[in-house]
Amino acid sequence: MTDEKTNIDSNPGETKPGNFRIYIVCLIAALAGLVFGIDIGVIAQAKDFITEDLNVSDTVMGWIVGSMMGGAACGTLISGFLTRSLGRKYTLIVSGLLFVLSCLGCALAWNGIVLVIARLAVGFSIGIASFTAPLYLSEVAPKSIRGTMISTYQLMITIGILASFTINMFIRQSTFTGAEGQNAADFLIPNVSMGWRAMFFATVVPSLLFLAGVFFLPKSPRWLISKGRKQEALEVLRRIRGSEAEAQSESREIIETVSKNGSSGGLALFRSNPNFRKTVFLGITLQFLQQFCGINIVMYFGPELFIASGFSSEFASGIGTVAIGLTNVLATFIAIAFVDRLGRRRILQVGYTLMTISILALACFMHLGYSIAAIASVLIFIVAFAFSAGPVIWVLCAEIQPLAGRDFGITCSTGANWLSNMAVSASFLPLMNAIGTPLTMLMFALFSAAGILIISHFTPETKGVSLERLESNLMNGVRLRDIGR
Repeated sequence: MTDEKTNIDSNPGETKPGNFRIYIVCLIAALAGLVFGIDIGVIAQAKDFITEDLNVSDTVMGWIVGSMMGGAACGTLISGFLTRSLGRKYTLIVSGLLFVLSCLGCALAWNGIVLVIARLAVGFSIGIASFTAPLYLSEVAPKSIRGTMISTYQLMITIGILASFTINMFIRQSTFTGAEGQNAADFLIPNVSMGWRAMFFATVVPSLLFLAGVFFLPKSPRWLISKGRKQEALEVLRRIRGSEAEAQSESREIIETVSKNGSSGGLALFRSNPNFRKTVFLGITLQFLQQFCGINIVMYFGPELFIASGFSSEFASGIGTVAIGLTNVLATFIAIAFVDRLGRRRILQVGYTLMTISILALACFMHLGYSIAAIASVLIFIVAFAFSAGPVIWVLCAEIQPLAGRDFGITCSTGANWLSNMAVSASFLPLMNAIGTPLTMLMFALFSAAGILIISHFTPETKGVSLERLESNLMNGVRLRDIGR
């Protein structure tokens, strides 16, 4: 029988093309973010049509908006089990199939309760995808471009939001609402019922695209090695790395890490290892900070913010939301360009500083009634989030967890993201009505300011460092902030 180690060490100098292939692999996996973004964007412009057609109360509409986040939190909780047992690839396939079915369910819903259930299912699939896609990307991307590839997932989210805003603006403008002066013959869509259903039917197309693409993805080499399938993992690395030597070197490093630390399970590791507990708590904290800066208030309630700043409802639901989406997309390219050059921590420090300043300015300008200045502050805030907290926190949360506990650690951080997302979204309108929009914005500014301190004192720099080296430093008791050195 041929020794497995001999196989791994054979032909070290043989070069094989893999660089272009890894970009394609990562792009397909990142399509999960496209579907995620489209599902985030659709509800902002469909809310009033749904209210009119289904005659739902404000309470039920709150559930329709918030149920997606609750479903996502539930999906996250099961994702660690799925990725560990089925593998990353097949978990993404499960997510893609659920995307298609739940989006169809939303489009065909005949009352508010059915729509809540369908949105829960959408959220469940998003929770699985938001957990698995960054995890998969962190495990297949080379360390030199790992931050860029995970940031591509966030870019796809922003593209999905923009596409949703743009398509839904066209659908709204093409829908006969019965308003004074309208002629039904001039409109493509004859009523609001078909209008909001068309918005949800549009989400089925990218869901099918993502589902089809995932079938062509390779399995994660780190997952394969954790299951003892070393030769299969090496074959995957040969296909997605630039050379045979690189594939063999990375395979040996992963095998050594698995052999040293074992695979006892994330919960057991959490209970027994204080070093691992540090990365779990850091991941949870970073995701809380990402949500409590207030970004999804802008995404979910963008029209309400524009109206509160003095703009008309027509402008808020059309040009205003598209401007938010376009700004979000363009600014994410900053992260893609610099996350593997400047590093994660520096980008986060700059981003959170700008977010703190811009949200404070927004609170002041809304209080003073300066509409243009208030919207300028919103756009600056989006730019700051899109090049920092948006992509980079997902990058860090996927990088800092050791292999044996990665599923558990990312389950905790992603679950924290969705629970805090749900809490912020559910409390925003009551807070705004109780204390006013300026004071609500001031509260989010305080969370952003806290983020600067936490990032500076506890967050490691992981740029250009292999996942195995990060894990080795962590398990050897290196201070959390320094595990990337």
